[in-house]
Amino acid sequence: MTAGLALLVAVCTVGVSTLVWGVAAVCRLLRERREPGLLTPSMYYRADEVAILIAAHDEELVIADAVAAARRLVPARNVFVVSDGSNDATVEVARAAGATAWDLFPNRGKAGAIRAGLQQFRIAERFPLLMLLDADSRPRPDYLRTGLPLFTDDGVVAVAGRATTAADAPATRMGAFLTAYRERTYVCTQYLHKFGQAARATDAVAIVPGFASLYRTDILDRVDIDAPGLSIEDFNMTFEVHAKRLGRIAFHPECAIAETQDPAVLRDYSAQVRRWSLGFWQTVRRHGLRRGVFWASVGVFAVETVVSSVVLAAVLPVIAFDALAALAAAMLPGAAGAGAAAVAAVIPSGALAGGFVLVDLTMTGFVCVLARERPRPSMLLYPAMRVWDAVLCLRALVTALGRPSDGRWRSPDRRAPVADAAPAPPPSGGPVPSPAVPAAPSPSAPSPALPSPAVPTR
Repeated sequence: MTAGLALLVAVCTVGVSTLVWGVAAVCRLLRERREPGLLTPSMYYRADEVAILIAAHDEELVIADAVAAARRLVPARNVFVVSDGSNDATVEVARAAGATAWDLFPNRGKAGAIRAGLQQFRIAERFPLLMLLDADSRPRPDYLRTGLPLFTDDGVVAVAGRATTAADAPATRMGAFLTAYRERTYVCTQYLHKFGQAARATDAVAIVPGFASLYRTDILDRVDIDAPGLSIEDFNMTFEVHAKRLGRIAFHPECAIAETQDPAVLRDYSAQVRRWSLGFWQTVRRHGLRRGVFWASVGVFAVETVVSSVVLAAVLPVIAFDALAALAAAMLPGAAGAGAAAVAAVIPSGALAGGFVLVDLTMTGFVCVLARERPRPSMLLYPAMRVWDAVLCLRALVTALGRPSDGRWRSPDRRAPVADAAPAPPPSGGPVPSPAVPAAPSPSAPSPALPSPAVPTR
């Protein structure tokens, strides 16, 4: 029984989906090494055919940097900002930075702002591709150079961007810890889940993240972008692509990379995780499950997320209770001490710790090798964050079963971005072959981490 309990906790820690899609990722990697794709330059889109739309709410501190990053990729006339009922100088700052900005009142939430921006700027009529960009995200200079070739396949209608935490980590210890933990989640989720899900034979990518991703505009009129009752739009837009069989979603961890400013305080981190989890559960509830690889993958992930969340939320409290019982047994005399000793003997804390903490740390070590970084003492606290993520996910599930959301948002506290050391080269618009082998994360990026089946993420 002890061995079985340890195995259960270990599986919940890693996740069945991680194992399945990790194997699929390895198979895809081996296939691409044997059969590198032949790309046709004439089929590439050009950078000046891409519109970049930024929906923003009270983002005056970071919007100029986002616009500047966008202008490194496309001409200034292609950059559009919708200020969704902002109470600050978001519009003025965006215009000063060179974007075409629109002050939308009253605010409609991010999804509503995107829909309104598409109509206001007639983006689908003017551009074949749309890049959705968050105000706190900065696409790297080679974002389009590496992302556009993924559209060489005519069946691809969206390219999921790869998220990585901005290199300018916050100065506080808590901020550095949270962003490092978030980067760990990004790396593992995208390498061990999304890379396998995006294989041609599976086409099961669960989210085209709204922070920085590309869509063909000729499908957007068939996507219910601002479906009512949802807290976020990107899960729903992805499910719409699958449900209406609009085409394939491409992803490669070396392509379409953008840096995002992750929360630096626990309050904002918790609010963001709750919002992401709530959006996932609301989308699953809206669409239900259907036939196909994608829907089977979503169903398995949803079930294991609930089970894993319950198990992980209970692990540390049970271990702590066992430690208190052992301490009481050592300190209390007579029957009280004997009773405490009996309780401590019943709880297999060693198996729980082995199945949870050691497996989590093993995965952390694996990703540290991938990122070529040395483990740090703060990584020992990652299991505690997994427990907190599980609690947040369960709370979001309960919320999703109740009153629908109106989609309106409150941006987390932003940090003034650090200026780039040197200006990025202008977009060439020329084709560059898409890499066939995923590279390790940049050594300058924050520490990597384990994806939790308890927290749907980018």
